[in-house]
Amino acid sequence: MAYNKQESFDEEITSGLIDNYRECIALLGEDPEREGLQKTPERMAKAMQYLTQGYQTDAKAILEGAKFTEAYSEMVIVKDIELYSMCEHHMLPFFGKAHVAYIPNGYITGLSKIARVVDVYSRRMQVQERLTHQILDAIQDTLRPQGVAVVIEAQHLCMMMRGVQKQNSVTTTSAFSGQFEHGATRAEFMKLIGR
Repeated sequence: MAYNKQESFDEEITSGLIDNYRECIALLGEDPEREGLQKTPERMAKAMQYLTQGYQTDAKAILEGAKFTEAYSEMVIVKDIELYSMCEHHMLPFFGKAHVAYIPNGYITGLSKIARVVDVYSRRMQVQERLTHQILDAIQDTLRPQGVAVVIEAQHLCMMMRGVQKQNSVTTTSAFSGQFEHGATRAEFMKLIGR
């Protein structure tokens, strides 16, 4: 069977975004009816809905859907989780990796669910600092572990393409709760993620 890509977009939202993007293109001095730009407003409308689909998903429900009783009480780390988000200040992408750990306290979750939580919050208009804490809070509130650690390393196109134009800069944010607030546990986590 051939690959069949299926996407679903809200028609009213798509229509409104198309009108707005068409106007933006004209205000920037381009002709939105030019051959190469005729379908651009529709593509942009669909792309923005895809890039912000995290608003439609509940991260805590994802974790609850794969929450299992388990006596394991050592550190669980999912590192190098790719993330792509949109800076809410300039509507330009930022991208990088998240490293997430928790120490279970009677419950574990499916490992892929940790990556999905990262996706839920990164697929919104964001700042990296808030994103870091939202991931931590979702895991802490749902699994009630002994502690959670989140480190995000990302490059921001708003710094690379405009403004200071620093192409090699990387922004690192971190958030820790519970056992990860203690130096030895935090140090073990940082060593295991190679930082």
